[in-house]
Amino acid sequence: MEAGLDKSRMTVLIAEDDFDDRLLLEMAFHSFENGCEIRFVVDGEELMEYLERRGSYADPKSSPRPELILLDLNMPKKNGHQALVEIKNNPVLKNIPLAIWTTSTSEKDILFSRKIGADQFLTKPSSFEDVVSAMKMLISLYADPASSEETPGIDQCGITEISR
Repeated sequence: MEAGLDKSRMTVLIAEDDFDDRLLLEMAFHSFENGCEIRFVVDGEELMEYLERRGSYADPKSSPRPELILLDLNMPKKNGHQALVEIKNNPVLKNIPLAIWTTSTSEKDILFSRKIGADQFLTKPSSFEDVVSAMKMLISLYADPASSEETPGIDQCGITEISR
């Protein structure tokens, strides 16, 4: 069975325009056992095409619905703020867990993300080890939600839990 068709794998859709950040995330996910299939889009427009199954993403077999979205706020064409609003206003998409992935530490961005419905807010770490730790923590929260209560140190990974 092809990796993209393996129903036991968790699909993580990452909207990130920066090549180096995409490479870093890909390396981080490959550095630990996680059972994830990682998909990348480069801006908010492509993210919405993927989620709404338009254009080259029309086939659900090659573009599976994600179990988690990692969303950069600062992207071209359609930024993460705009995409977040669209996703959370769409009844078909609004329940997909969504984590903001950004360089921003702005309280305004955190509050906006909380208000609109993001589940997590991650400030991009400065070291590879911290990126790996943050991804491990994030995956533990959504791959097996029952185990997230046993996972210590969420604040040590730069993840801000957002309660609605």
